[in-house]
Amino acid sequence: MSKIIEALNENLRVIYRKSVDADAALNTLQAKGKGKFDSVFVDGSGFTTRNKRFGPYVEELAGEVAQLVDADPSTLNKELPAIVKKIELLLTTLTQFKKTVS
Repeated sequence: MSKIIEALNENLRVIYRKSVDADAALNTLQAKGKGKFDSVFVDGSGFTTRNKRFGPYVEELAGEVAQLVDADPSTLNKELPAIVKKIELLLTTLTQFKKTVS
């Protein structure tokens, strides 16, 4: 189980670094009057967070991963698919955003 948590945490580190860059780019865009939207992700994305920046989504995901550290195997098996989906969604969205802004 520790290998799974380590892999999740490594993905979180990558997502965090990308989200810092993306949020800085969003700040620049919005200062120029661009990037007018209410939330990075729409309802039904799996996130409960609603924000114009990536950082709060990363925090939500990090909290969920932290809860898995002391979880029993059945809880891990239940929660893991949703967490992996959020990781994939964040990585995909951050990559697409970087391509769009470049």
